[in-house]
Amino acid sequence: MKLAVWNMEWLNDLVDSSQGTLNPDDRNVRGPRPPWEREGPTVAERITLLREGLADLDPDILLIVEGPDRTEDMEVLMAAISDAEWAIHIQSSRFPSGPDNPRLNTSTQCVGIAVRTDRGTFANTPLTITDVENPAAGLIHTATEPFFLDLGNDKVPEWFRYERRPLWVTVHPAQGSDFNIMGLHLKSKGVFRAYEWSRWWQMADANRMRLLAQCRHIRQTFLDTYLSDDAALPLIVAGDINDGPGFDTSEMRLNASGVETLMGSIWKPQLSLGNALFDALDDRDRARLDFSDVTTTRFADPIFNDTYHRVMIDHILYSRNTPGWVAPAEVPRETAAGTAYWKISDHFPVVTEITPPVVGP
Repeated sequence: MKLAVWNMEWLNDLVDSSQGTLNPDDRNVRGPRPPWEREGPTVAERITLLREGLADLDPDILLIVEGPDRTEDMEVLMAAISDAEWAIHIQSSRFPSGPDNPRLNTSTQCVGIAVRTDRGTFANTPLTITDVENPAAGLIHTATEPFFLDLGNDKVPEWFRYERRPLWVTVHPAQGSDFNIMGLHLKSKGVFRAYEWSRWWQMADANRMRLLAQCRHIRQTFLDTYLSDDAALPLIVAGDINDGPGFDTSEMRLNASGVETLMGSIWKPQLSLGNALFDALDDRDRARLDFSDVTTTRFADPIFNDTYHRVMIDHILYSRNTPGWVAPAEVPRETAAGTAYWKISDHFPVVTEITPPVVGP
């Protein structure tokens, strides 16, 4: 079965929640646009391009990043961009403004999943959905609640939260064993405007501290526990993690990398997660840790015109309890019809083939 992980960019702009319909075709919304265009694309333009992209990917499982905040809205949207049948779930996300402020904010960019149900790839019940916001979800709920963490080791715990609750579902394939998927959209570390230098460093360090705190917390409070259980189902952790391999200049000051923290400690290799994009590199690029062929997004330089930076921040990670069940991933750059994926979303999709392993008795 094919898994596609795709930040589809501001999908909530496309749907009128109050009416349960798409917004008017001619409405301009946020989305990819050439630098010479002053307005964003229209709803109709986005729907046409998303439809082409989804048909080209042809996934059995679509992990949706920047989805709307209601499952019903995603159902409306999927009906507009696909003629297939799907089981759909969006993990809603509400969070407090601060440790002493009970007012809840609602994220309009949520993580979701769509499983194609008209091919016989899955059991009659294709998904078991866990509402991570519900305390009855247990450890996955507790691990994604706001938390205090002394990230700077200065004996002063700071308060952190997840802007988007992680998704947690169990997939039931028609053949092979069940497996779990955790969908993530973690804190962006980007600073996309020009600032005075000291202000830029302040913002960059703060963003990376929040991202690192989220990665460290979910690893220590949930993933280590889950992966230590010999009876745990195979696991995929995927989405827009907003961090790539190695240290950037700000991470060097923190002596930590978000995605590598999430993947696991070298001191506990049995609990580490594989990375399907790393698996796709040839021997030369692996040896040099050259990830330039598997970058997943691009963004304009805030100062220099016509200059774009390309980074790898979308990932498919997987548990190693069964070798080979997740194939090396790919990052398609254009559809079969020749449309560049950057014209459809500001992120390229990441695609892999999954062979559900047979585990247990």
